[in-house]
Amino acid sequence: VSFKTLSGKTFTGKMFIDATYEGDLMASAGVSYHVGREANSVYGEEWNGVQAGVFHHGHYFKENIDPYLVPGDPSSGLLPYISSDEPGPNGSGDHKIQAYCFRMCLSNHPDNRVPFVKPEGYDPSKYELLARVYAAGWGETFQKFDPIPNRKTDTNNHGPFSTDFIGMNYDYPEATYARRREIIAEHESYQKGLMYYLANDPNVPEDVRTEMSQWGLAKDEFTDNGNWPHQIYVREARRMIGDHVMTEHDVLNHNVVPKPVGMGSYTLDAHNSQRYVTTEGFVQNEGDIGVHAPEPYSISYGSIVPKASECENLLVPVCVSSTHIAFGSIRMEPVFMILGQSAATAAVQAIADNVPVQGVDYEKLKAQLIKDTQKLTMEDI
Repeated sequence: VSFKTLSGKTFTGKMFIDATYEGDLMASAGVSYHVGREANSVYGEEWNGVQAGVFHHGHYFKENIDPYLVPGDPSSGLLPYISSDEPGPNGSGDHKIQAYCFRMCLSNHPDNRVPFVKPEGYDPSKYELLARVYAAGWGETFQKFDPIPNRKTDTNNHGPFSTDFIGMNYDYPEATYARRREIIAEHESYQKGLMYYLANDPNVPEDVRTEMSQWGLAKDEFTDNGNWPHQIYVREARRMIGDHVMTEHDVLNHNVVPKPVGMGSYTLDAHNSQRYVTTEGFVQNEGDIGVHAPEPYSISYGSIVPKASECENLLVPVCVSSTHIAFGSIRMEPVFMILGQSAATAAVQAIADNVPVQGVDYEKLKAQLIKDTQKLTMEDI
């Protein structure tokens, strides 16, 4: 019927669309959802759940790196950001979610560069694990400084120890707003410290320090926020359990998807979910998956609507009804835009026809989407 914000405002409507990354309205409305990774057995999948020893990208420790404060001495304790928990059996489900980071816009233009500064509370010992990675010969520091116009970058996570703050976001999806702000601040402090470390610490190879010192935050970006991105990259949070749950079988075109309202095409892509100690006594990351979708695939209308027994006037085009690994492909902003358009069209038709979102005439919805040049199946491309 309505929702009330913390500021005291109340918003009433006939239809609602939860387009948040976290699914807060969906959860508050009592709609079923899941957080974490399902076991492969739940939906007969292969790439869900724990995937220890599976390395599809370069975001893992390729050399044997000692995880202990005093190398070779487990009694000395673990280095920062390594979990003492076992990863769990492969294919098993857990509460863990893929890591978050900030996608930074950097520049190496002398007139448009803000040098990396030492953040408050900076502690170089927090990055000792990275020092050991460098000492083992790793040399891929700048591989995800993806160029964009005007000597700037879209810089993303790359490698075994990078901007992804692995394991530090587990409580984010269901946290209070205050706790979320704390988690975001922790990520910002970690990442700003990492950039300062790379440019200044003597344990970083000299050639890396020299090149990193030529980079900085782009002076003409995010000018009202200290040149730092406003929003953390929430790769995954809550996921609705709706009329249709999208699985890897849908994304890999093993199934005919019912009632399509849009398409996706990205790889089944999940970043690491945990960093642990192997049975051999070395540090390793887990959860980084990249399985190519053979062709663009359809996304079901049932994946953006709740079960009729739970809510009849809500659509959810971002925290869609999907497994963890299928969401790894769906979770692209262009797809959210596609599903947002389809959700809005369905909302209008539900109001006009005085029916719940689950009762929208699919053929009528399909006709309008196609008229508006939406692509629903491969035949439409």
